[in-house]
Amino acid sequence: MAAARARDWNADCPAAVSTVKLEAALKKVSTQAAQYEHQMKDLESKLAESLSNFRAIDSLLQEAFTGLRRNAQRADHALNKQVAHITHELDTSMESLTQLAEDLPTIQSQVAAIRAVYDSGRMKAQSLVKDLTWLNTEFYERWRVIIFTSSSPVSWRWRALMRIFFAISFVIFVWLSWITVWGGYRAHRGGLLFGEKLMS
Repeated sequence: MAAARARDWNADCPAAVSTVKLEAALKKVSTQAAQYEHQMKDLESKLAESLSNFRAIDSLLQEAFTGLRRNAQRADHALNKQVAHITHELDTSMESLTQLAEDLPTIQSQVAAIRAVYDSGRMKAQSLVKDLTWLNTEFYERWRVIIFTSSSPVSWRWRALMRIFFAISFVIFVWLSWITVWGGYRAHRGGLLFGEKLMS
């Protein structure tokens, strides 16, 4: 019923419809105006930032230009005052290099001779240290290294002789141990038999 009345009222009052449309359009326009105002504020802040950056860049460019002008003045001063001195120094250096080039083969031969003497002395020192280390090793350790390793600083003949001697000694030891064990076993067995005879 109320809807019917509203339709009748809207049909009867077209001015009310236009007012609603006008309010909607006004609201839309105000929203767009607020958006435009916000965009203008953003643009204003960006312009202020860009202006600040431009001033900083301008200051840096001025400092760089001042430095370039100062360096150009120094370069002109060096070109006018120091070129003759540099040329004289270059000539002196070329003479020194020529003299060094002439002396270089002699120096190289002397360095080669010194290196050969140094290498020979180093090898002799290493050999001496190795011999002293071997001589300071205990007899048992030397004997073990000679027989069971191949890193002992002795001749192969001496190493073979020591290994043969060790093998013979080991065989004799095993043989004597076997004889002792076997004799003990027989003595023990004979003692038991003799005891049994006594008991019987």
